[in-house]
Amino acid sequence: MGFPAREALKFFPDLREPFPMKNPELERNEVLFGADPMEGILAVEPAGKNAVKLFLREEGGNIAIREEPFTPFVLLEEERFLDGFKENFRLEALSPGNPLRLLALFEDWPACVKAKDHLRKVTGESSSSLQAPYLFLSDPVHQYLLLTGRTLFKGVSFGDLRRLALDIETACAPGFEFSNPEREEDRIISIALMDNRGYEEVLFGAEMDEKRMIETLGERICSLDPDVLEGHNLFNFDLEYIVARAKLHGVKLSWGRDGSTPRIRRSRFTVAERVLDYTRVDLFGRHVVDTLFLLQYYDVTARELESYGLKAAAKHFGLAEEDRTYIDRGRIQWAFEHDPESLMRYNLDDVRETLALSELLGYPFFLQARMFPFSYQNIFIRGNATKINALFLREYLRRRASVPQPPVRSTFEGGYTDVFVEGVVKNVVHCDVASLYPSIMAIGDLKPRGDTLGVFLPLLKDLRSFRLEAKKLAREMTLSRHEHDYWEAMQQTFKTLINSFYGYLGTDLHHFADPDVAAEVTRRGRETIRSMIDWLRREGALPIEIDTDGIYFVPPDGVKTESEAVQLVRRLSESLPQGLEVEMDAVYPAMFSYKRKNYALLDQGGNVVIKGSGLRSRGMEKYLRDFLSEMLRLLLEGRGDEIPDLYRETLGKLDRHELDVASLAKTETLTESLDSYSQKVKAKKRNRAATYELALASGRNYRAGDQVSYYVTGTDRKVRVFENCRFASAFDPGHPDENVAYYKAKLQDLYKKFGEYLPRRVQ
Repeated sequence: MGFPAREALKFFPDLREPFPMKNPELERNEVLFGADPMEGILAVEPAGKNAVKLFLREEGGNIAIREEPFTPFVLLEEERFLDGFKENFRLEALSPGNPLRLLALFEDWPACVKAKDHLRKVTGESSSSLQAPYLFLSDPVHQYLLLTGRTLFKGVSFGDLRRLALDIETACAPGFEFSNPEREEDRIISIALMDNRGYEEVLFGAEMDEKRMIETLGERICSLDPDVLEGHNLFNFDLEYIVARAKLHGVKLSWGRDGSTPRIRRSRFTVAERVLDYTRVDLFGRHVVDTLFLLQYYDVTARELESYGLKAAAKHFGLAEEDRTYIDRGRIQWAFEHDPESLMRYNLDDVRETLALSELLGYPFFLQARMFPFSYQNIFIRGNATKINALFLREYLRRRASVPQPPVRSTFEGGYTDVFVEGVVKNVVHCDVASLYPSIMAIGDLKPRGDTLGVFLPLLKDLRSFRLEAKKLAREMTLSRHEHDYWEAMQQTFKTLINSFYGYLGTDLHHFADPDVAAEVTRRGRETIRSMIDWLRREGALPIEIDTDGIYFVPPDGVKTESEAVQLVRRLSESLPQGLEVEMDAVYPAMFSYKRKNYALLDQGGNVVIKGSGLRSRGMEKYLRDFLSEMLRLLLEGRGDEIPDLYRETLGKLDRHELDVASLAKTETLTESLDSYSQKVKAKKRNRAATYELALASGRNYRAGDQVSYYVTGTDRKVRVFENCRFASAFDPGHPDENVAYYKAKLQDLYKKFGEYLPRRVQ
């Protein structure tokens, strides 16, 4: 069923390239963007044994397909390692200085794979071993882009990408918590599609059977011909579900640009400390992007999202429309049967928000695809250190220079963090050193010893300039909310990338790492921050907290206005060596300093900003987060005597069952498979946990990375949670069975925890 077409991306309606960053000098940087200037490449795919297919956007928007030769390679230390290898190859000597000094080039990909197997036998080291005296890269597209110096999307604007968002709704058999594609009755009941060119449609289960819905979906993908297929939790739900149901009906999913079916395999990727398992789906000539991954990356540095759900993210970024339709998960089947119009609007709103979220957070990765020798889809799952390593490898291959081996593991001291004052402090200034570690590396000429070509520092300086430009634009007072969020997402992404240059140095996984240089960088960083603290104290300021590259402090008595604070920070900056620049971030009427990297700020607009897991933990139930947030606001606003009333009011709501289950439930992510959990519990290597026990009892195929929401039942404040829990979706408001005593005890503990910071008259 088609709805009247609305602009899919109302926030950036007239921009071919939203808020483009004009920096032609930067884009001519061959180290950063690759030496080959070929424009219009949308995708690269293997074609036979020794060729690739390039999908190119031509003027007018048509797709051209060009086949080009591909010569795979292996880097190795000694020629003798290939003695006795029977396939044809040729060797090129690389300029000396590093161990990987030979480039072996092969006639085709199968020969290269055979060479890898031969090298494993000869050297006794697999290709994944850090001690292997050779380097084999398992992705032929990555190899092709490395050797040619080509990248995707040169000359292509983000608006030129044809992006199609997909979202499905599913039935769930009575008596079950979740839909299961293996149950015949749990069919797909609605499929919403929307692209960034004005098309939108709902394929609805009341108008066609499931088999026809899936067939029609394939027809739409082929006719719309998107470059990118997008969705939220697309890999681990929508696509996996569609594949399973297509198999049930015998439908061939010919979604590739060559008519091929999806390539599917289990995979995983890491975002900061989180490791996510997912079902990877590859479509020939297209890219698949999951906006759930975008949220995870954004929050690595922002640390401000309470949930990675689509609706919560859309609200957080102001992307949700005022008339947005919401339907509880447990009411999807009812809506399908009794209010189909609402279900279709709900489904369409999901894809609308997916496109808007991808527009907001995906652009930095689009720019990265212009730089790094990876497919767009792989840009999202490759770590920053891996991307940096690829830039080095590409340049060293271009200049036929030898490559170092990864260094021996070593440990060293990190950055300087400290807290000098706890509790509520008034009139607080925050300043930080712009890109502290990158700046230290630049002015100190600190680079890895294996970088014989001198690539590291120039590359770092260019990326730093890119990030600072985006950061400056994010602070423009004339920006709309959406423009600000866009530039903030941009600068956060590149901040993470730039800071990864320092992290890259400290690893033992990558070829140009150098832990000794990393240790020297942190030493100079600690020295710089200590010198800033000493300077501020001499001026009569009161330091409150230090976080690696920034300082919160109360200015001297003579500094009364914001302009005077700016002058103070400018003088502080002038006290540092040339090349280190201190920026004033903001002035805050009040700050609650709790412990290292944990604090709350009251900004000039009356907003409360909370930082740190001790004050903003996702592991804390929502009613506790809400209580803590309001308590902090009262403290910061000088209304601490109202906190006991807030406390008693919250206790009363618990007693009267006035808090909904969403406020009481915990949502936790499974970090390992159910089999692994069961084996560890049986071997007494870990304790039982509510999330895993519920997942096991549900009969659903849960995996690492999946989330489970549950609440605690019973009557005793001290219960074994894994024995007294239920899925949040099973909660019945008409017969509430939450453990009031348990939840009251948690509130009491939280209240006592912060008792020392309350005004004495209310403690």
